Amino acid sequence: MNVTLRQLRVFLSVAQRGNFSRAGDHIGLTQPAISRAIVELELQLGLKLLDRTTREVVLTEAGQSLKVRVGRLIEELDQTLQDVAGLVQSRAGKVRVASSPTLSANLMPACIARCEQQAPGIQFILLDRIQQDVLASVRNGEVDLGVVIEPPAADDLHCEVVMTDPFVLITAAGHPLAKKASVRWKALAGQSLVVLDHASGSRRLIDDALRKHGAACHIKQELGHPTTVFRMIEAGLGISVMPALSVPASGLPGLEVRPLIPTIQRQIMLVRRRNRALGPLAQYVWDLIATR
Repeated sequence: MNVTLRQLRVFLSVAQRGNFSRAGDHIGLTQPAISRAIVELELQLGLKLLDRTTREVVLTEAGQSLKVRVGRLIEELDQTLQDVAGLVQSRAGKVRVASSPTLSANLMPACIARCEQQAPGIQFILLDRIQQDVLASVRNGEVDLGVVIEPPAADDLHCEVVMTDPFVLITAAGHPLAKKASVRWKALAGQSLVVLDHASGSRRLIDDALRKHGAACHIKQELGHPTTVFRMIEAGLGISVMPALSVPASGLPGLEVRPLIPTIQRQIMLVRRRNRALGPLAQYVWDLIATR
C-alpha cells in the first residue's frame, strides 16, 4: 500500500468542507488535482470514501472512520513539525538540494519560499542539474538530497515518492489530434515527435509507454529543455509527449494540451544515500518537500 500524506491531507480537507472546490481553495489545489488525489487514495485503500453529488460530497462509513482517525494523526503530526521547526529556527546552516530542470522550475520554488518563511536560519541551496548528475551528486555526497524522476537503479539510495505526474500530449492548435478531448497512446503511431533527450528522467518512461502501446513514432528532435520542445511544436515540427508538470500554470498560447489514455504517470521522488542519516537541517528540508 502506497498512501501519501498529501492524499490524506486532501481527503481530510474535502471531508471537513464537504466540497471539492472549497477544499481546493483551502489547500491551494485545483479541483482536478483534488479529485485525482481522492481517487488514488480510494484505489490504494480498496475502499469508497466519498459519495459524490453535483454540489456536495458525503462520507461513506469508511470515510467517516478515516476522517476521525486521520484528523487526529495529522493534528499530532503538524504539532510535531511545528516543534521541530522551533528547534531548527534557532540554528543556521546550509542544505544542498539537487533537482532536474523541470522540477527545479515547477516544484522547488514553493519549497524554497516555504523554507525561508518557516526556518529562515536555513540556507536552501538548489543545484539545477540533469537527472544523472543529480543522482551522482547525491551518491558522492556533494548534496544532502535530490529530487528526481523514479531512477531505474537505486539500490544504494533511500527513495520516497513525493507526487505523481501524468504524461500529456502537446500539439499545435490546428493539429488533427487537438480536436479530441483525450488521445489514446496508440493514436500517436506514425507521428513526428519532438521529445526530451535521454538526459531527462522522463524519456525512458515515455519510450516505454510508446512501446507498450504499439505507438511507433518518428523521433524528429531530442532536446534538453521543455521550452525548446514547445517552440519546436509552435514551428510545426511535430507533437510531443511531456510530463504535465512541465506545462506552465499560465498555459501554452498557440498549443493544445490533451490527456493521454490510459493514464501513465511518472513518480517524483526524494532520494538520499541509504546508509547515511541526514543531519537535522537536511531532515527538516526533506520533510518539508515530502509534505509540501
